Amino acid sequence: MGGSLSLFSKQTEQDDGQDILTSPLEDSQSEDGKGGDVSQFPYVEFTGRDSVTCPTCQGTGRIPRGQENQLVALIPYSDQRLRPRRTKLYVSASVVVCLLLSSLAVFFLFPRSIDVSYAGVKTVFVSYDQEKRSVYLNITNTLNITNNNYYSVEVANITAQVQFAKTVIGKSRLTNTTAISPLDMKQIDYMVPTIIADEMNYMYDYCTLQTIKVHNIVVMMQVTVTTTYFGHAEQVSQEMYQYVDCGGNTTSIRAMISC
Repeated sequence: MGGSLSLFSKQTEQDDGQDILTSPLEDSQSEDGKGGDVSQFPYVEFTGRDSVTCPTCQGTGRIPRGQENQLVALIPYSDQRLRPRRTKLYVSASVVVCLLLSSLAVFFLFPRSIDVSYAGVKTVFVSYDQEKRSVYLNITNTLNITNNNYYSVEVANITAQVQFAKTVIGKSRLTNTTAISPLDMKQIDYMVPTIIADEMNYMYDYCTLQTIKVHNIVVMMQVTVTTTYFGHAEQVSQEMYQYVDCGGNTTSIRAMISC
């Protein structure tokens, strides 16, 4: 009888030991079969002897609405979000882009010269005043203005005067604003009314002399072109000597002598 009781107690202890060894594995298998991913379980505050309930969320795991901009999150130093990623690449790319844009801006916005060339006399209209022994010349000239910039410029005004024998015999000012496109050239005509009279009335006899066919006189043309761009004004001046026929109306361009 005593032997059977001892045998039964040993079997009971063996069965309990097997239950203890197999219960964690079976529990984990049952949990894997039921729940799947552990992250799907709700937030649980584990409080014990050395733990204190968070005063912010009160154990709910949620921050109260309206305090998002007031609370500060503590992130471990080893967190990957604190480590810069490709910083050198971004900085280098930014520097290269800034240098490229600056170079392009300097190249296209750098002011270049505006060339003004005198094309010559286009027409000359001649008239006489026999009583005053005066000669009237309406001289129409042509200018070639070239814009070497990559932006438009405006011709604000053209100021011209004509001298004969070191005496100013005519002045004019053209104020019609003309725009010149980038890298373009435009021809502009301007007329200067002149009069040869008073102490130079002897020229009346020369200009009306019938024995000669061509009555050329040499006059000095002075012209100043004012251009504007980006609020900046620039002036280009030229002087040249020009043959003009005072004996009749002409439309051909005569020879020109630059000063």
